[in-house]
Amino acid sequence: MGFIYNIGIAVAGFGLKTTSFFNEKIKKGVVGRKNTFSILQKNLNPTNKTLWFHCASLGEYEQGLPVFKVLRNHYKNHKIVLSFFSPSGYEIRKNSPIADVVVYLPLDTKNNAQQFLNLVNPELTVFVKYEIWPNFLNELKSRKLKAILISASFRKNQSFFKFYGSEVRDALFAFEHIFTQNETSKKLLESINYNNVTVSGDTRFDRVSSQLDIDNTLNFIETFKQQKLCIVAGSTWPEDENLLINFINNEASKEVKFIIAPHNIKPSQIKNIQEKLNVESVLFSKKEHKQLEAVQVFIVDTIGILSKIYSYANIAYVGGALGTTGLHNTLEPAVFGVPIIIGNHHEKFPEAQQMIDNKGMFSISNQTEFNTILNELIENSEKRQLSGKNNSDYISKNKGAVNTIITYLGL
Repeated sequence: MGFIYNIGIAVAGFGLKTTSFFNEKIKKGVVGRKNTFSILQKNLNPTNKTLWFHCASLGEYEQGLPVFKVLRNHYKNHKIVLSFFSPSGYEIRKNSPIADVVVYLPLDTKNNAQQFLNLVNPELTVFVKYEIWPNFLNELKSRKLKAILISASFRKNQSFFKFYGSEVRDALFAFEHIFTQNETSKKLLESINYNNVTVSGDTRFDRVSSQLDIDNTLNFIETFKQQKLCIVAGSTWPEDENLLINFINNEASKEVKFIIAPHNIKPSQIKNIQEKLNVESVLFSKKEHKQLEAVQVFIVDTIGILSKIYSYANIAYVGGALGTTGLHNTLEPAVFGVPIIIGNHHEKFPEAQQMIDNKGMFSISNQTEFNTILNELIENSEKRQLSGKNNSDYISKNKGAVNTIITYLGL
């Protein structure tokens, strides 16, 4: 790997250690990476056959999960190593049932890559979406170990396609095959003479579709909702919550119910939401012995149940795109056939623009626009139902990525 890249990794490592003194999330990653090799040594031995799945964070894990499940079921006698770079993935999925060992990925140095692969020696490696770590990938290539990249999404402005991007560009050739989400990504790869590429689509469509096959019943939500129209706001940030609170306080009918599931569930943030509301609200954590049917706003101060809660939505709002944090998962509510409102910063999320074009999703940039479209969807049941159907049809149309990948692997 190039001298400049390796210097950059060293600087990044130093920066993470320094920042960890002031940031608890980064500290978890720094400490966790120190334990990676001891965890692998404890749980693996040279006779084990292994697979290695790597994800940047929780979103990529959920994206790769449909493929991981098939591989887990097929390779019953293999040990599966699952790695994350971000604490957001590791801390939530460190006990994932699809893996035998879950670790933080060490920083991308040549020594770390060699030591990691000496311990894991995977028969198959699966990276998800955009995780490109040149030293690890080049080490896989030099050992002739099979690796694929799934649900890949590329943009023209990325370094792979620039004159200065040779180091990261060369790392792509460590993958035996790349499965892209769209034709644009395929053409970008072909422009750098990478031709082992298939447009499979996005495995997230398969992932969210599986939500329809499970029991999504939540008795406490049924008690809260009754037979009233319900708006579910998922993965919200303060700028999203301000819109919702203003609408609830000044525009909303008492006959409309609201469920707010903030991205940040720290007590201070939850308290801030409750204090700003002029109507009665209840927290998930304090719902017992409460008259839920009499409350207008339900605040979800826990994780892991939002995908089920979306099944109760008549209208959904998905946070992250009103600010700069990034749009959260819009496919989760779409699969249940509900119209969706988002913020206006969704440029990096092609599925959002596609649903907007299909008239199932609506992008807003301020309170006035939010109030207008939400009132219209509340009052116009025909538009609400048609928009929702457009979204569920969109999900159904785009399923099938998992079958394409598994067929290639010969399973």
